[in-house]
Formats: sequence, structure tokens, C-alpha cells
Amino acid sequence: MSVAIEPKTLDKTREAKLKTRLAKAKTSLLLEHPFVGTVALNMPFILSFDVPTAATNGKRVLFNPDFCDSLNDDELKFLVAHECMHPMLEHNYRRHERDAGKWNRAADYVINQLLTDEKIGTMPKQGLLSKEIYDAGGQNSDGIYNILPDQDGSGKGPLDECEDAEGTPAEQAQEAAEWKVRVAQAAQAAKMMGKMSANMQRLVDEVLSPKVDWREVLMRFLVKCKDDSRTFARFNRRFLPQGLYLPTMTGERMGDLVFAIDCSGSIGQEELNQFAAEIRTVKDDLCPTMIHVIYFDSEVCHYDKFGPDDALVISPHGGGGTDFAPVFQYMLDNGIEPVATVFLTDLCCDSFGDQPACPVLWVTTHPGEAPFGEVVEM
Repeated sequence: MSVAIEPKTLDKTREAKLKTRLAKAKTSLLLEHPFVGTVALNMPFILSFDVPTAATNGKRVLFNPDFCDSLNDDELKFLVAHECMHPMLEHNYRRHERDAGKWNRAADYVINQLLTDEKIGTMPKQGLLSKEIYDAGGQNSDGIYNILPDQDGSGKGPLDECEDAEGTPAEQAQEAAEWKVRVAQAAQAAKMMGKMSANMQRLVDEVLSPKVDWREVLMRFLVKCKDDSRTFARFNRRFLPQGLYLPTMTGERMGDLVFAIDCSGSIGQEELNQFAAEIRTVKDDLCPTMIHVIYFDSEVCHYDKFGPDDALVISPHGGGGTDFAPVFQYMLDNGIEPVATVFLTDLCCDSFGDQPACPVLWVTTHPGEAPFGEVVEM
């Protein structure tokens, strides 16, 4: 005989107390951290036992009463700020075909690091926090997603549920655009109070004026180097929401690829981490026959190659001046004939060498031009 389970309810006294604590958290944020507080002020908060901790879909936030009761006031303030950051960073609108749990973890690593750096409340002990992962993933959820394992063995998980926004793609796009307006208004309010940190200003600039995503350009560039007649039989659904009509990968491999890394000292660890993460994505998604990694400054300093079953390790060598010509000469001397060559560089050099037979993409850390190939700024 089945036994009906009564839904958990919240008595009026406890409900009033929790609502007061949440209102206090909003007020504290508004006074101490007005950028986040202004956003929190206009987000509907709902107490609900339907979620384990908290959840947001960009329009409202659900808070589990039991979880909230387990937190002190500083931890609750952190949680409130955390929920507001998800839609501010468009996490609810950009998951697409990516795994929901892994995307949620990647988003939490970003938010928790930002809030910790800003000293906004105290992160609950359940939170995911790692400066190493944050930096290795390029300090954004997309890059962190690419380096995270499918299963987290730490025993910890996201503070909340980052839910996908509701509605059609057009409605979601409209909602995301409205969030940009809210972010701009919140930033203006914080500036008027003299409480807009440089870190948060940088975040606002990235949200309001995003650069061309060099990762998308890289993937588009490399996909074009494949044989269209055999790779575009079916489109990859993962990329369709982004307007990218990329091939479905069914085990077919593309030819050899060369990734040339400028080690003249002008490339920082952050850029190198981002680049390494994308090389791993290329290896997994496009299945090249061989990946050749050439480290150079004024000459070729080191060379590695990685087959489909090899673990990819990116570690810089060198540190002198910059000259691109030796890279192309090294490829000729060693019979390396890639379908494409990708450079990571600041383009601060006049010696580019002769244009090779294969297409070239220059991923640059500073604005610049090249006499041949395609240039995209990181």
C-alpha cells in the first residue's frame, strides 16, 4: 500500500523571519556593494522546498528555507549575490547543448571567485572555489567548462541550480538584452555612490561590450579546413543555438594541425591557459590526426606532437625575441604538412616569413595586423 507524503509547509512565523533575513541581505548589499545590490533589489525572491538549496532562471530566485536557516547572515548575503550573478553573466541563456550539471559547476567557479575577491559576504562551505581552476579556464564559465571533468570527485557541488531561461530562443534573447540594461543601470548607481570596484567595472565592460569570441572564430576557421563533403552531412546540434552550422563529428578525423605558441615573454599565463583549453576542445571535437605544438621566440625552442590517444600537455619553452619565419621553416624541414596553422602571439614582429600553403590564423593578445592569414584578438 502506497503512503502519501504530505508536502512540506512553512509556518507563518518562520516564513516571516526568513523573509526579513532575505530583505536584510538585499539592504546590506545595496549599501555595501550597490552594483550587486541594485540588481538584487529588483529580483523576486520566493521561499520554496522544491529546490535543495536555491535556484534561478533569470526572472526569479527560489530559496530553500532549510538551507537558508543553515546559513549565517554573511553566508546568506553571499548566496543572494550569487543568485543575482547568474543572469548578469548570462549563464541562464548560454548553456545550449552543454551538460547542465557541468555548466552549473563552471558558472559557480566564476561567481564564487568574483564574490570572494570582492569580499561580498562569506561563501558557504558547500561552495566550489579554486583560483587554479578559475585561472586555468580563462576566468570565464566557457573556458572552465572545457577543462572540468564530467564528474566532480571533490564531494562538493554547485550552491544552487542555474536553470535555463524560459521561453523561445527569441524571448530568451530579449530577456538577455534586458539584463544588459539592468547591468548598465546597476553600474551607474554604484559609480554615483563611489562604490564601483575596478574588478566589477571590468566585468561590466565585458558584459556590455563583449569582444568577438575568438573561440568561435577558431572553431569556424578549423572546421572550414575539413572536407565539407563528408563532414556537413548533419549539423551539430550543440552549436545551432549560437548560429554556428558546424558538422556532426562521427569519429572522422581531420588532418594534422599546428599550434605555434609565442614564448617571447609577451604571452601571460592567463592567455596560455585559455589557449591550452581550446586546443583540448579542438582535439576532442574535431579529432585531428595529429596535433603539432611548436614553441618559439626568435627561433623554434621546442616541439611536441600529440596523437588522438595522447594526453595533451602545454608547457612554454623559450623567452627571447620574436620571429615567425623559423616556425614555417621548421615545418618545411621536418615534413609537417598541416591542414591549418594557428599562432598564439602578440604580433609584435616584422619577420613573418613566406606565406605557407596552409591557412593561418593569428590569435593575438593585442590589436595588430599580419601580411597573410586571418587575425582575431583574444
